[in-house]
Amino acid sequence: MTDVAAPKRVAITPAARRILDAASRLFYDKGIHAVGVDLIAAESGVTKKTLYDRFGSKDQLVTEYLLTRDEAWRAFLGDRLARVVDDPVERLAEIFNVARDWMDAKSPRGCSMVNAHAEITDPQHPAFRIMADQKRWMLELFISSARDCGVAEPEAVGELLMLLHEGALVAHGMSIFADPIGRASAEARRLVGA
Repeated sequence: MTDVAAPKRVAITPAARRILDAASRLFYDKGIHAVGVDLIAAESGVTKKTLYDRFGSKDQLVTEYLLTRDEAWRAFLGDRLARVVDDPVERLAEIFNVARDWMDAKSPRGCSMVNAHAEITDPQHPAFRIMADQKRWMLELFISSARDCGVAEPEAVGELLMLLHEGALVAHGMSIFADPIGRASAEARRLVGA
């Protein structure tokens, strides 16, 4: 992938917050390409001029949406993992528990990064790096977890854990079968020899 600059941020004024909140809900519920700036402006109670004054472009608004989701996910996961420090296998299982809780509360239609990637495939798009960086961060977390569990090949096991996690998120979001995240967690325990 060609090096893309880190995404820029915008100042979040009260009007920008209303715009971002409306856009976030609409992008997640309807899809990024299906939602135009007219609808976002109407839903947030601002003019299109205000939307463009605050964000400059729809691409920047999408970038802020994904950055905000990513930050919220990392904080949510980090807070929960901080409570499980003694047992590396329980800490690994907690990643899956947290994912289930996050999906139930904030992402019933699947992972926002995966959903966005279905629409944004150009590596030069400012939001692309956010999606890829989050998944790389999760991979590193799984490799680290595998290493903490004492497995012989932590990189290979970490990759398998990542595959379990991502597949479970998709199956959960699509309601394919009962408790895919719980089943992935049980398989993760088996992979690390617990």
